[in-house]
Amino acid sequence: MLQNNPELKSKIDQLWNKFWSGGISNPLTAIEQITYLLFMKRLDELDLKRQADAEWTEEKYTSKFEGNWIPPEERNRPEGEQRPIPKSELRWSFFKRMNATDRLPHVANKVFPFLKDLNGAESNFTHHMRNAVFIIPKESLLVEAMGTIDEIFDVMEKDSKEKGQAFQDIQGDVYEYLLSEIATAGKNGQFRTPRHIIKLVADLVQPQLGHKISDPACGSGGFLLGAYQYIVTELAKKAGTTDIKPDEDGFIRTSVAATLTDKAQAILSASLWGYDIDSTMVRLGLMNLMMHGIDEPNIDYKDTLSKSYNQEAEYDIIMANPPFTGSIDKGDVNENLQLATTKTELLFVENIYRLLKKGGTAAVIVPQGVLFGAGKAFKDLRKLLVERCDLKAVVTLPTGVFKPYAGVSTAILLFTKVWGPKDKVDKPATEHVWFYEMAADGYSLDDRRSKQEGYGDLQDIIAKYHSRNAEKDTDRTAKSFMVPYSEIVNEKNDSDLSLSRYKKDVFEEVHYDAPSVILERLIQAEIGDVDYAELAKVQSGIVRELLELKGMMV
Repeated sequence: MLQNNPELKSKIDQLWNKFWSGGISNPLTAIEQITYLLFMKRLDELDLKRQADAEWTEEKYTSKFEGNWIPPEERNRPEGEQRPIPKSELRWSFFKRMNATDRLPHVANKVFPFLKDLNGAESNFTHHMRNAVFIIPKESLLVEAMGTIDEIFDVMEKDSKEKGQAFQDIQGDVYEYLLSEIATAGKNGQFRTPRHIIKLVADLVQPQLGHKISDPACGSGGFLLGAYQYIVTELAKKAGTTDIKPDEDGFIRTSVAATLTDKAQAILSASLWGYDIDSTMVRLGLMNLMMHGIDEPNIDYKDTLSKSYNQEAEYDIIMANPPFTGSIDKGDVNENLQLATTKTELLFVENIYRLLKKGGTAAVIVPQGVLFGAGKAFKDLRKLLVERCDLKAVVTLPTGVFKPYAGVSTAILLFTKVWGPKDKVDKPATEHVWFYEMAADGYSLDDRRSKQEGYGDLQDIIAKYHSRNAEKDTDRTAKSFMVPYSEIVNEKNDSDLSLSRYKKDVFEEVHYDAPSVILERLIQAEIGDVDYAELAKVQSGIVRELLELKGMMV
């Protein structure tokens, strides 16, 4: 988050305004174009750093800008007549020195096509970049935007040295801030999950190296990145790293995988899988993860609710904030999904259950209506969660957490799959459900979402969740408590998972002064210390009315 860095925030706002005034006013289009430029810059910087590191350690490293590259327009020529160009001319540090007139066509016709097939013709990244277009229309916009991006990187470098936060992580903050400019809820209720909520979810689920992890509605890849950062941080701590400081939300995180062996890095990169139905978000997600050090992310364009998606019992961990309020064509719903509904918020939760391996754990953000909805599909889903899964926790979030995108009340469901869809349930998998009512997340709950002092309830949730105890956590007036299965599943409650159903409110007795004393105080406030004989002469006004009221109470 950039609340504590007004200089960096100002630079990003300047960049945004340049695109707006330059004729690119659609937020998603602007962010996509900005992302391409950030990616070009970061690609050059990372490559130069890796070259320097390799020279220092005397290890072999092949630069992405070594050798020649054949532009697309040359590829149809006979082999001997093709005119390759040096890859070194495709570096940011090279073309930023070109004059404005030459720079725009060079970036549009050479650098951008090179970017599109960066990982080879068969790579997932190249496949999804195929339809990407570079549409910066003016030489002046490109020059100004590149200048501002250089300034942003300078500020990030300075912050990295002065504040000790890894450059890669500051860059992640910048990218997340850019993504936050996709204001208001998107298509089918899509909106970005705040990074501190993603970190909270990761700390609750605790993914490990070797887990196969997925987000079936991944957007820009926030949850996949959250899982990656959690695993990298835990491995760094095990390797003896002690200089990672808690961030403004109390989380210890790094994206820097320096302590990982090549084998561990390969395992981790191959374990993250994301899907989305928006091709632009797929591209943003791919570049988001690549800018955080994952060279070949597994993010694909796919509707995971549709008949064309047939995975089942595939993942150890699923972290997701699937679209709310949307619906899917009934004829296209995967026949393996049994709920009689087209509501995506219900179907996604059932689908996540289906995608988990037995013993796999999910953390899913849902609208609170899922917890108490009276329709048959709502009840069937809740029954599935408490009978076929071990529903570990329901964490309700305050209404403002997703502002300015949406004001909907939400909750985090944590559950582990115990029984498969076709298994006979001999015994309900859930014994107790832990409830927590988050009142604050460390930010104001208005549209501004300003950072407040402290961490809100974030760290308390993590500590209490991992130390929960069915015998001790019985105080229903507390912020968190546990409820047995038998109380949740009965004719009275009908699997209702709303916290208010089980929480006991405490009413504090308040003592007030007698009305005559209050009136005396009001009269004193109006006229001060005046003899009552004098007051009797008052013929009208508020003092007269107060005196009359007082007279009635004698």
